Amino acid sequence: MTQTQIIAAPRVSVVVPVRNEEGNVAPLVAEIEAALAPLGAFEIIYVDDGSTDATARVLAELAASRRHLRRMAHAQSCGQSAAVRTGVRAARGAIVVTLDGDGQNDPAFIPRMIETLEQGGPGCGLVQGQRVGRKDTGFKKFQSRVANKVRAFVLKDDTRDTGCGLKCFRRDAYLALPYFDALHRFMPALVAREGYRLGHVDVIDRPRHAGVSNYGFFDRLWVGIVDLAGVRWLIRRRKRVPVATEVQG
Repeated sequence: MTQTQIIAAPRVSVVVPVRNEEGNVAPLVAEIEAALAPLGAFEIIYVDDGSTDATARVLAELAASRRHLRRMAHAQSCGQSAAVRTGVRAARGAIVVTLDGDGQNDPAFIPRMIETLEQGGPGCGLVQGQRVGRKDTGFKKFQSRVANKVRAFVLKDDTRDTGCGLKCFRRDAYLALPYFDALHRFMPALVAREGYRLGHVDVIDRPRHAGVSNYGFFDRLWVGIVDLAGVRWLIRRRKRVPVATEVQG
């Protein structure tokens, strides 16, 4: 298989949103490549969400020797959901995998997630990673646990951990979702709203390779309160899509 074929017809597109992750880019790219190498054609799409460090330079250096590595950039930071959307819209693969750019999501789990999605057939729209062995602080773990319990109670999405960046889904299923900021945190409920089944894979959490988190407590708090109500409204307002057939004669 030639490099041109890999670019033209990837089986899988991996989308990685990043902001100020210069120390994490190279090791994570290498891990993604190792995980996907046995699976056939793939592409990696990094979306630089307004980084002010050397992230853009590191990506440029890596892309010079990797035609399967594509780079997208926001002139200013627009948030993780916007970066994911930019990457998915640019993706050429029918299957998309997302993971965080800080190295906490282990790419070794990607093949299992792809296999779970494909075994589920066309009716399976999303496989959500669910973290075990969280490496965050005790406060962050408590905060996440409470948020997930409240979300699961309100949305009934049968998902223990929607905050995990490791997700594997069908590109067309994602593009059918209503877009809003923080969409990535509510994907299981919204994919199920479209009539798809969900899959889940437990994944081992890791410490970030380098740097510090770009997301704060109060950002997540207000996003959770406001958007949870909005997503609940969307689910309740969902109408059955009529199936029409052409009438002859």
